[in-house]
Amino acid sequence: MAPEMLPGRRPLPPGMAADLAPHATTIVAIAAAEGVVMAGDRRATMGNLIAQRDIEKVHPADAYSLVGIAGTAGIGIELMRLFQVELEHYEKIEGAMLSLDGKANRLASMIRGNLGAAMQGLAVVPLFAGFDLAAADPARAGRIFSFDVTGGPYEETGYDAIGSGSLFAKSALKKRYRVGLSVEDATRLAVEALYDAADDDTATGGPDLTRRIYPVVMTATAEGTYRLTDAETATIAEGVVAGRMENPGG
Repeated sequence: MAPEMLPGRRPLPPGMAADLAPHATTIVAIAAAEGVVMAGDRRATMGNLIAQRDIEKVHPADAYSLVGIAGTAGIGIELMRLFQVELEHYEKIEGAMLSLDGKANRLASMIRGNLGAAMQGLAVVPLFAGFDLAAADPARAGRIFSFDVTGGPYEETGYDAIGSGSLFAKSALKKRYRVGLSVEDATRLAVEALYDAADDDTATGGPDLTRRIYPVVMTATAEGTYRLTDAETATIAEGVVAGRMENPGG
């Protein structure tokens, strides 16, 4: 009805607008033996200020896939919600779920539609992961896709991270990741990677034990998507913090 209202089609004033909106930061995804784990910190920044301490950057895309957002928070949240609606609409119209590759390609097209805004500093780059119901080997059904600002989709092997703290998160994952991790081990590893990112990147928030704000951690397995409860995440995060009290370097 109003295609000009879609992300990427709205006219923007000239100049850079990167500092006008909060930015979401670090997301990590890890392929496990039973599926995939995705986790995101809770901090949003606006320049050198903390815009929000408890933003949620990881969400279910549908029953078997997850999406995490980094970049301009408002556009990212809108894109994620539109993506959820499109996947649900396709399933209702066609009577079948879109393949995991099809979901990744559709998300890539939506990112490409935001290229104009991205060139003015309002970029958003998601991380997409899910359990592939059509995988020949169930042990390799957990798949991860990253994207660039032009919408190019790239399948990653084992793990990936996006956002300002991704360099430090991936460095931590590189040393600890191994093929065949259980979902429980991958969950702990994801929280540790976010802790390492927060240790070196001011835009990434670590576990806030005072306010009881912990990373959002979700899994996608053959049983569907699942978000760890606050109590479950608190137990893992507090264990990571306690371990770093004894060995701050990891």
